[in-house]
Amino acid sequence: MTEIELIARLVIAGILGALVGFEREKRFKEAGLRTHFLVAVGSALAMIVSKYAFFDVVHNGTIELDPSRIAAGVVSGVGFLGAGTILVQRQSVRGLTTAAGLWATSGIGLAIGSGMYIVSICGTVLVLVGLEVLKRLFQPIISKSHKMNIHVSSNEVIPSILDTLTSQNLEVVTYQVKVKLTDTQPHYIIDFQLKSNKGIKDNDIIKALQQLPEIERIKFD
Repeated sequence: MTEIELIARLVIAGILGALVGFEREKRFKEAGLRTHFLVAVGSALAMIVSKYAFFDVVHNGTIELDPSRIAAGVVSGVGFLGAGTILVQRQSVRGLTTAAGLWATSGIGLAIGSGMYIVSICGTVLVLVGLEVLKRLFQPIISKSHKMNIHVSSNEVIPSILDTLTSQNLEVVTYQVKVKLTDTQPHYIIDFQLKSNKGIKDNDIIKALQQLPEIERIKFD
């Protein structure tokens, strides 16, 4: 095995990892192009070291090495990196897809490091299909989750808010009302967990809610 081919494996792993990272970068995720590039190159380097760096020791004839142990260690280590991209906010989880992408990218790097070029390229294509194509293909039939935060000066407007959301093809899964006391009057903060079965337009929803009285601020994710 020549040094040139080993270097080529690192370059190919970086390119394939960057392709996955570029898709995440376009969606403004925490782990983007550079992170996926580094994970792929690092995984490939670990696999190369595992497979080819100990020939001088193995030639003694009394030592046997298991290259798969390094691969298992890399996958476990990337799991901690992926956990850092998962965020839990107001009973919703974000970052799972990015964490799974990092884990898959480490597998791509390991496969390139072991010399499985065709498998690595096919794996990269499948990962990109999972990130891009599947979402567009099943988006019309899969409910999408939304979060909404509304500040109002009176709790009497809450029924009107629920009716408005329902009229905009939004299903109210749960909502929570918090009361914040001020010097003059109580202030109400409502957190909604919503689902939509059809394509919705954020501007239409906000415009419809702004027609209601007593609403001071709206945040829609």
